[in-house]
Amino acid sequence: MEKTLIIIKPDGMCKRLAGKVFSRFEEAGFKIVGIKMLKLTEKIYDEFYASHKGKFFYEPYKEFMLSSPVIACVFEGKNVIIEVRKIIGNTDSKKAQTGTIRNLYGLNDRRNIVHASDSPQTAEIEINFFFTKSEIYSFNEDDWMERK
Repeated sequence: MEKTLIIIKPDGMCKRLAGKVFSRFEEAGFKIVGIKMLKLTEKIYDEFYASHKGKFFYEPYKEFMLSSPVIACVFEGKNVIIEVRKIIGNTDSKKAQTGTIRNLYGLNDRRNIVHASDSPQTAEIEINFFFTKSEIYSFNEDDWMERK
């Protein structure tokens, strides 16, 4: 089953939108298989966003991403990467399709509530950055419900 990394950014946390974001993904049929709250450090930021180092937005974005705790989570499901990206909308909130998370709650191309992996290759790298294999709990709901 396909997996993707989602990060609820500081603006999503400060606006208390984590539950609404999770609900959108769960209502679309995806399940949370890994979750943790953390405060990014400069070291974590520099490693995770290394491909953007030197770009004009790198330092202001760093200040933003280190400004409050974030939630990193892994969602699982069929075509989860592409479907989650449809739910969140364009990176620039001002250009995001009506009704998407970024359209409803974001301000611009960086303060846009949520990060999501953009490809299976990126998802694997990003998930492995924040989670060990033992922190991912893939399970079959039908099996669990039968045991209850």
